[in-house]
Amino acid sequence: MIKLRLKRFGKKREASFRIVAMNSLSRRDGLPLEELGFYNPRTKEVKLDEAGIAKRLQQGAQPTDTVRRILENANILEKKVSAKPAS
Repeated sequence: MIKLRLKRFGKKREASFRIVAMNSLSRRDGLPLEELGFYNPRTKEVKLDEAGIAKRLQQGAQPTDTVRRILENANILEKKVSAKPAS
């Protein structure tokens, strides 16, 4: 299964992340199938390859929770509507 997930890079305590398409059994910092974007949590900077992400999602790639949140904020994915429990 292909996952869209974060790959860490940068110095100690100054982490940045690349958004990549990888096999779900690969290591976090292993060789990605494709690099699709960039996320810096310190400055909240996000750069995305929207066409590449859309292509991977159509092929059945599953984003991790964090990547899903980044894509929802960028309006690439629809926000999940969670069912509220009845009180």
